[in-house]
Amino acid sequence: MQKIIEIVNGVTRHPLYRMKEPVNFTLESNEHIAIIGPNGAGKSILVDTITGKYPLLMNEVRYDFYPSASSMAYENIRYIAFRDTYGSYYYQQRWNSQDLDTTPVVRELLPEASDNALRDRLYELFGIEPMLDKHIVLLSSGELRKFQLTKTLLSNPRVLIMDNPFIGLDARTRGQLRRLLNALTGLSHLQVILVLSKTDDIPEFITHIVPVAAMRCGEKMTKEAYLRQQETYPKPVLSEEKKAHILQLPYAAECYHAEQVVQLNKVSIRYGERTILKELDWTVKCGEKWALLGENGSGKSTLLSLICADNPQSYACDITLFGRKRGTGESIWEIKKHIGYVSPEMHRAYLKSIPALDIVASGLHDSIGLYKRPHEEDREKCAWWLDIFGILHLKDRNFLQLSSGEQRLVLLARAFVKDPELLILDEPLHGLDMRNRRLVKDIIEAFCQRKDKTLIMVTHYQDELPDVIDHQLFLEKN
Repeated sequence: MQKIIEIVNGVTRHPLYRMKEPVNFTLESNEHIAIIGPNGAGKSILVDTITGKYPLLMNEVRYDFYPSASSMAYENIRYIAFRDTYGSYYYQQRWNSQDLDTTPVVRELLPEASDNALRDRLYELFGIEPMLDKHIVLLSSGELRKFQLTKTLLSNPRVLIMDNPFIGLDARTRGQLRRLLNALTGLSHLQVILVLSKTDDIPEFITHIVPVAAMRCGEKMTKEAYLRQQETYPKPVLSEEKKAHILQLPYAAECYHAEQVVQLNKVSIRYGERTILKELDWTVKCGEKWALLGENGSGKSTLLSLICADNPQSYACDITLFGRKRGTGESIWEIKKHIGYVSPEMHRAYLKSIPALDIVASGLHDSIGLYKRPHEEDREKCAWWLDIFGILHLKDRNFLQLSSGEQRLVLLARAFVKDPELLILDEPLHGLDMRNRRLVKDIIEAFCQRKDKTLIMVTHYQDELPDVIDHQLFLEKN
């Protein structure tokens, strides 16, 4: 049996990127592997070891990419990680149309295809044609994921490694991606390694599982054997004690009390020739819990950017927040003070090399980064929310050294820390493992049981919606 990738008792030279036990890993011909484990378990470090990013002390990684003409790992292995954005941009740049001249369009970033039939199939599958002349910063989270996959698959890799490839994709596209990967693995020598946090995301073509836990690489097993031993989380994870603490939180003295929290009157948003939102009327009343749904690119994140005052076009629209009409004198910061917000765009753009506790504290000032030293009372509040999300032990860790799932939990704590009247959660469970998904749902449900708390939540997974949801808005793609 051909061993495409083999690591025997691998120990990285750098101690910061070392698993607790030597790594033993093989990818053999006709195998497709899912690396699965909880947030912070060491999955990304294992992948970096497999790809040769971190040199080993003695036994180097052995590769056999036959029938590929090249023996070099960097020419045969392609890795798509969550933070890949194909061009960095600051947080609000996506909504600033005047900045578009400095950013590339999708067409410019896609490579020449060596297989035109594959290119045409990928373009059709992911709807790339309408995106070709779209600026990269205007892509939605799901559209960006489709672009990443198309760009990578066009390079015809021998081994494709994807970190949580299904997050950010609507249900239809998730099914299409599964079918495409299944077809590609059957028609070519492509072998796939998926890095997953959710056990219900394992596609049919996966043959083996490598479990990772507590910075240890487990023994490879068949998918069937792995699934037989998995536990589910149908019951609440949040303790009754912590739930009671959330319900008993004191209310701030300066709350906005308005019967209508959000009111949009015939709101339209255009970028060039493309209409994102067209004459949208929407009213969110105090205490309502909304699910905002729709396919990738339908305008969900654009709509939220209007409410959060991140989008400059919001001042040309008829928008009322907390009973105050936009543009009548209130500052952005007066609005943001009462909104807790997290989104994939914020996560990708939050590249601050500061401790996790300071990331949470930045939510008290609605800043990307911390520019005011928090008072001791504020630090205690931030630590309290980190404890609620089960990550108090990470409070002094550098944010950029955390796993993607751990970062998401920190950003969620940042959204809750100021006890907002309006909670806006754009795909909040992105990249979380099964247990943490249940924990976050429990926290949302407990928080929303408090008086006058309003929720708007975006997700592509119906099972992620908390039980408190009582309204839905479905956006159709123009």
